[in-house]
Amino acid sequence: MYEPKLPSADGTPDRPEWDRYSGILRTFVMGNALVAFALELAMLAFVGWWALSLDLAFWARLLIAVGAVGALVTAWGLFAAPKARVKLPTLGVAAVKAVAFGSGALALWGLGFAAAALAFAILAAVNTAAVTYVRRRR
Repeated sequence: MYEPKLPSADGTPDRPEWDRYSGILRTFVMGNALVAFALELAMLAFVGWWALSLDLAFWARLLIAVGAVGALVTAWGLFAAPKARVKLPTLGVAAVKAVAFGSGALALWGLGFAAAALAFAILAAVNTAAVTYVRRRR
C-alpha cells in the first residue's frame, strides 16, 4: 500500500521526482537518476585517481586525494544533492554541478584521457540539464 510521505521543511512533498510521472516518462526519469548517480561516483573516482597518480610522496598523494574527494562530497551534499542542506537557486545548483563535474573531466584530462574527459563532460552536461528540467518547480 502506498502511503504519501510527509512534506519536507520547505512544504514540498518529500518524494523522488519520478513519482510525479507515469509510463515511459517515469522510466526515463528513473534511468536518468541512475545515470546521475553513476556520474557522481565516477567524478569522485576520477579525482581520487588523478590525485593518487601525482608525482609526490605517497602520503602527500593520499592526503590530496582524501582532501579533494572530501571537498567534492561536502560541496555536493551541501549545495547540489536532491536533499541539499543549503537550498540554492537553480543557477547556483547548476554552477556547483559544473565545477564538480568539471573537476572530474579535468582529472581525466590530466590522466591523459582527453577523449574520455570530453565524453564525460558532455554526458554530465546533458544529464544535469535533464535532471534540472525534471526537478523544476511547476
